[in-house]
Amino acid sequence: MESGVTQPPIGRGPKVRAAVLAATLTELAEVGYAALTVDNVARRAGVHKTTVYRRWADRETLIADALTERVAADIPLPDTGAIDTDLRELARNLTARMTGRIGRIVLTTMLSDAPEITEARRRIFADRILRAAPLVERAVRRGELPADTDPVELIRALAAPIYLRLVVTGEPLTTAAADRAAAAALAAARAGVFVP
Repeated sequence: MESGVTQPPIGRGPKVRAAVLAATLTELAEVGYAALTVDNVARRAGVHKTTVYRRWADRETLIADALTERVAADIPLPDTGAIDTDLRELARNLTARMTGRIGRIVLTTMLSDAPEITEARRRIFADRILRAAPLVERAVRRGELPADTDPVELIRALAAPIYLRLVVTGEPLTTAAADRAAAAALAAARAGVFVP
């Protein structure tokens, strides 16, 4: 749909929120961070711009909220019954999502230096790590990892090589690269590196 097209009215409450956040991500995908306007988001969502401003103070807060919600819902947490396959699936899911069209848009926007986006980036990464913590906690209960393994540090170690390729080196993010990131994080965890 083109940016200037108006949607039919969508009602109130959660439906409005969902429509506005989806419209925000679509606008980001089509026009980018710099050109995104609340007017166009509202038009695309089928609401008046005052509806948007009632829920979000400004454009940056709206974008941050859309990014936070998208990333929170976008990467499933595997539960294969074994830590090695759980970590491998998590790394592959992260790689697939971040190299997809929306993932690249999310990443590009999150690298903005706008203060609101900087804060959203912190929230997004903290949230993703906390959501993945049960994967490590299950492995500890099954005896696959040392008892005091810090889930936060293990998940950071898994994600770091993936984001290094995405943001710094620009190297291809392949399934093999995801598998190596998972294997390295698992080896470090089993060696007790993430035990305080």
